[in-house]
Amino acid sequence: MKTCKLKWAAVVALSVIAFGCTPSNQQQPPLHEKSNSAIFDRPNILMIVFEDMSPRIGAYGDEIAHTPTLDRLAAESIVYENVFTTAGVCAPSRAALITGRYQQSIGGQHMRTYNAYGAPGPAGNYYAVPPEDIKAFPELLREAGYYTLNINIDGERGKTDYQFGEPFTIWDDDSPPHAWRERDISKPFFSMVTVMQTHESYLWPIDPPAKNPAGGYFASRNRAQLAGQVLYVSPDDVEVPAYLPDTPAVRRDIAQQYNNVSHAELMVADLLDQLEKDGLADDTIVIVTADHGDGLPRMKRSVYDSGIHVPLMIRLPSGERAGTRRDELISFVDFAPTILSWAGAEIPEHLNGRVFIGEVDSPERDYVYAAMDRHDELPDRIRAVRDQRYKYLYNYSAEHAFFRPLAFRDALPSMQSVWQEYEAGSLSREQAQYFSEMRSAEELYDTENDPDEVYNLVGDPAYKNVLERMRSAYQLFESQAEDWSVNSEAVMVAEMWPEGVQPVTEPPVFEIIEGQLQLSSETEGASIGYRIQGRSQWQLYGTPIDFSNETIEAKAIRYGYQESDISVFIPESSRRNTSLIGNI
Repeated sequence: MKTCKLKWAAVVALSVIAFGCTPSNQQQPPLHEKSNSAIFDRPNILMIVFEDMSPRIGAYGDEIAHTPTLDRLAAESIVYENVFTTAGVCAPSRAALITGRYQQSIGGQHMRTYNAYGAPGPAGNYYAVPPEDIKAFPELLREAGYYTLNINIDGERGKTDYQFGEPFTIWDDDSPPHAWRERDISKPFFSMVTVMQTHESYLWPIDPPAKNPAGGYFASRNRAQLAGQVLYVSPDDVEVPAYLPDTPAVRRDIAQQYNNVSHAELMVADLLDQLEKDGLADDTIVIVTADHGDGLPRMKRSVYDSGIHVPLMIRLPSGERAGTRRDELISFVDFAPTILSWAGAEIPEHLNGRVFIGEVDSPERDYVYAAMDRHDELPDRIRAVRDQRYKYLYNYSAEHAFFRPLAFRDALPSMQSVWQEYEAGSLSREQAQYFSEMRSAEELYDTENDPDEVYNLVGDPAYKNVLERMRSAYQLFESQAEDWSVNSEAVMVAEMWPEGVQPVTEPPVFEIIEGQLQLSSETEGASIGYRIQGRSQWQLYGTPIDFSNETIEAKAIRYGYQESDISVFIPESSRRNTSLIGNI
């Protein structure tokens, strides 16, 4: 049986000291031996990530939701109740997901670093440059012998949005769905599938405000994709949270979100059916989650539970623990080490997460952490820590109102309605507080008694001890976890891109040692890919290459840098002059 090559002393110490984990008194039941469970026998892994979706799923107790596919999957899976992203918006959240590091520790905390749709931040467009040892976990899976795929469920190219560019070494393929059929069948696959149809932009009207630079494109695309949608939920059916006014537009958007989930899960059903028809279901772990909470006002972009609480279902190939539920705290940074452990791959010691299901589980968390920084044109900085019941926030930019004009968010009819109610003076105290230009520096919520998180308990003497404990937990985390937002974004970018110029990766250099071809780059932390000249797909370089008479091309990339030029190796039998070994 494969075992994860984890240096337990270092990882457990890191978990306990820096990231809020303590040994649990409730041990998970052990998985069966290999004869009964394929989980550590190099399984295929299919990870389905919905965009902008809170747990609006029947299996999570939502009586309004119409989600037969997800409910059926839940009955076949382990259902996790307390899963939280590290940010309430896609790019920072995906940066943490793909690296296993908190986004603020790699410079990926601002939404977004490079904005092709306009409205760049005050530092302009750039890519974050993570520390040189940071690698996306799918690249580490490639290194361990997996075939990696990144696709959108509707057939478009897979979503990346990692904040440090799109290194060509992360994925083998980003073709349309079912691309696992095209892989080398000797390799297991890891496939990440993004479900876009629950994204915030699918709530927009046909003609979003002209000041939204992406509006026309998204609106036309989204309406076409939602054509023929069955509407299971009406605006009269929904419950409006305390932080939003009960208006027709708010009700329409909430109902539309439910219906978008119902529409999107039909595509998930097709994908799972295809997995079954291809004879792969019994060898594949299926993960279903979302990149953050609903794309509605005070949900998306926030670090309240409405912005960071997401579903998680994991179906094991053997049916192990099917229909069971877990209430431990799970963070998005936990996915990378967990998935790497399933693959029997090396788990880097610098990862911030823990293995939460495997042959040996790390200690359970006492806390999860989240961060909110600049969104498009709006600067901000909020940090949050949550335990099983309480949520603590620290507002570094308390002088700014939570709700300020933001083109992307303001395209929502519900957000326009919120603005109208605010200008008319019709909002309740709980709703109007988000327009205050002087927020409380600290916020504390009892999520059990106040699930909407609208009643700040910081000044309540009955919660003095809770406040002190949660504040201390945050302060310990902040003192030990690197945070690039300590300085301004401009200062960060100047350090990563000297004089505002993107660094360039040095090209690979070839060397023949004991009859094998070895590649290296002078850029520390660079990843290298190679291919036989004339072929399209780049292979990830890890160990020396056996070669014969083929001409080999290679290029390198450090995350956040420009790719190198291509270097070419021409075998001696095919060249007249050794000077042909070099760059083109």
